[in-house]
Amino acid sequence: ETDKCCTYGVQIFTTRYGWELGRLLSNITYLKAVIAREENEKLEKGRRVEKKTEKARMVDYSMLPPLSPLGQYINNPVMTYHIIGVYELEIPFDKPQAVQFLEDGFIPINKRFSSAIVIDEKGVQRWKKVEYRTEDLVIVPTFPSNLTAEEYDDKKLEEYISDIYTEPFPEELPPWQVHLFNYPTSNAAGIMVFKLAHALGDGYSFMGGLLTLFKRADDPAIPLRFPTASSRLPRLVSNYSRVSNLVYRCVNTFTDLTKVLLGPYLMEDDDSVLRSKAPLLEYAPVNISSVTFSLDQIRKVKDKVGATVNDVTTGIVAYAMQLYIKRKGKYTGETRSTALVVLNLRMLRGFKTLEEMLKANIWGNHFGFLSITLPSFKDVDNVDPLEYIAKSKSEMRRKLNSMATYFTGKLLYLLGSLKGPEGPAELIMATGRSTTMTITNMIGPVEKASIGGRPLKSFYFCVSGVPQSMLFTMVSYAGTLRLTVATEKGFIDPKLLISCLKEAFTKIYVAAVGEHPVIFY
Repeated sequence: ETDKCCTYGVQIFTTRYGWELGRLLSNITYLKAVIAREENEKLEKGRRVEKKTEKARMVDYSMLPPLSPLGQYINNPVMTYHIIGVYELEIPFDKPQAVQFLEDGFIPINKRFSSAIVIDEKGVQRWKKVEYRTEDLVIVPTFPSNLTAEEYDDKKLEEYISDIYTEPFPEELPPWQVHLFNYPTSNAAGIMVFKLAHALGDGYSFMGGLLTLFKRADDPAIPLRFPTASSRLPRLVSNYSRVSNLVYRCVNTFTDLTKVLLGPYLMEDDDSVLRSKAPLLEYAPVNISSVTFSLDQIRKVKDKVGATVNDVTTGIVAYAMQLYIKRKGKYTGETRSTALVVLNLRMLRGFKTLEEMLKANIWGNHFGFLSITLPSFKDVDNVDPLEYIAKSKSEMRRKLNSMATYFTGKLLYLLGSLKGPEGPAELIMATGRSTTMTITNMIGPVEKASIGGRPLKSFYFCVSGVPQSMLFTMVSYAGTLRLTVATEKGFIDPKLLISCLKEAFTKIYVAAVGEHPVIFY
């Protein structure tokens, strides 16, 4: 009824005002049509812009360099590795000085330091150059100023590194940061902490790049030197030895590949006080402790037993692990413990020296894993300490006389092509969870170095994201070997572990050289 009344009223109104109303309605209809047409044009224009943007984006992606396959395996939701490099300086940087140092020297080393990681429409991770302020990548934490050096060292620095250990990087920025801990510790006047996504490159990438920044502390005009590296495998001089070695290599390769495929599921390490098997260990808080040995003393042991420095350090770690189990009151005899030893694959390219390899500046991730069964004995108190080195040497030599690392790389590549980067990451993580620890090392300069005119007292590094209760890293520098261990907080006793490492080295050194080593520092 209301509609009828309105219609009747309109008719009366139209009769009275006639043409005026007709013209008004006509104008309104026209304006509505114009507005509708403009809106349609805007929508169509928006669709065209969106299509052009999408097309341009696809072109941009196709022009962006992808991460290497290994770089994508270690940078995804399943597995993310970060490298933490801690540089102990005699003279600290303030923030403006650090920004200037980074912009003048560090960032120009490689384009990746100015790039963020993006994912294209096919799920491939790529490097994309981005605009950013270096100041946003330099972080200066603040703490109370009235603490002792030991309190800064044992509490604040360790807690701070543990806090940033697994924090993700902002997606819109390059995946690296520098943290300035400008408080005196027991080892330095200030600390510069580099935190970098492992996808940027491995330790030797950064060491090769930093060669351009490191200078000799005593004379910057003289280039830094690095220790020589020797082959672990004997030279084969007869046809019989060559054939025999080929047979052993084939057998070793088959055995090792079987362990790679079945180890995570059927050949897990024994339960012990060395591994908690807690879920999401890769995100657990850590304690970081270290002990420093004389490299000359390590070499004396090496020469006495005819081994390499890595054989000696692996033997020390293996001996210390059994001592630790004994001190914890959980010793039951032989314990199956496996270490994933990181292998630098660059030296397989035929470089004669480490300096030659570093100067080649082969950027990226070029490493593999050797699964090493750590020596274990029933009676840890009465065993000859040198047996730990002898068994470590034999196991390392057997593993290196195998093509398993090469074929494992091919297997990971196949998994990546079938399941994406998460496929290889799942296998690597499963292998880590089934083993006890990871051991990785890096060789540093022979002489004391300086960074930006600031003498470098010492340095060490860690790798976050490892699904184990302990990670050992070793680095040589200016006649010393610094062994650092990142342990699961609340499960591993770091002070007892360091004590066992010192005891293991002392007993090995006495057995090999016949005298006690110098005091550790």
